[in-house]
Amino acid sequence: MSLLRIRKPKTRKGKKVLLAREPQLVENARVMLFLDGRKCGGDVKLCMKDLQQLRKPLVKVLSRNNDISPFEDPSSLEFLVQKNDCALFAFGSTSKKRPNNLILGRLFENEILDMVELGIKQYKALPDFKTEKIGTCVKPCLVFNGSKWSQTDELRRLRNLLTDTFQKDNIEAIRLQGIEHVISFTCTEDMTILMRSYKILLKKSGQRTPRIELMEIGPSADFSIRRTKIASEDFYKLSRKQPKELKVTKTKNISRDELGNTHGRIHIGKQELDKIQTRRVKGLKKTPEQKRDNRQKKKELLKVAAKEILIEKEQTKSS
Repeated sequence: MSLLRIRKPKTRKGKKVLLAREPQLVENARVMLFLDGRKCGGDVKLCMKDLQQLRKPLVKVLSRNNDISPFEDPSSLEFLVQKNDCALFAFGSTSKKRPNNLILGRLFENEILDMVELGIKQYKALPDFKTEKIGTCVKPCLVFNGSKWSQTDELRRLRNLLTDTFQKDNIEAIRLQGIEHVISFTCTEDMTILMRSYKILLKKSGQRTPRIELMEIGPSADFSIRRTKIASEDFYKLSRKQPKELKVTKTKNISRDELGNTHGRIHIGKQELDKIQTRRVKGLKKTPEQKRDNRQKKKELLKVAAKEILIEKEQTKSS
């Protein structure tokens, strides 16, 4: 059994690279690696170029052809993805047995987590649509049509994989004018994945909310699912595990309402007002008018009490 040697960095740049590859509480945006197989041309080449355009700037492209069979021996593919510090990959190839073949996948702990092989039935590239395009760094809105996406594990993982493929940075707020691009995925009865890309146009409606129209801008593709390789439930659960530092802990006596306001409840012990010293507090001293009124009330009470005593004595004598 060979011992694994840990090579320490000798330069400041090497140390910086190794620190960036270490596990972090908040991960950076995922970079996608594009690489070609033995032969790559036709629709699959156009599809990969359009995917690079949609995912810019989080892409890395290898120009050389690679003699790799991901489903038979994924070790070479894992090495290239790890070397380029990527988490996602797109592998394009074409052959007589599997023409226009596109493989999408992702890694976890330098091992392939999920991998799906798609066959391109029909493809229409971006330049074929003579319409106005969108910017390069626009985040798309993803729509999955059909009930089949939640029926099998393969389709659920494919939906999750497509979400990771087109996801860029995490955002906390959404502006209506910033939603410009939508990508639709439809799963038909014969298990064909229809991918369509639209630009969102905001028109005047005479009201506060605008009227929305969709204009197809490409690319447009029809995919067929050929082969899949999904991770086990334990490995998939491990990849989704979050560190304890990021988990939101519930604090006692603190709640939030529907508007996001924070409400707190404070528990105070019983107050002993008799032991509170209030004589020397200027704010609690009585004014001279209040003292005069109190003296008059005491005199009136004494007079009333004296009259009642005299009346009782007279009644006892008469009896």
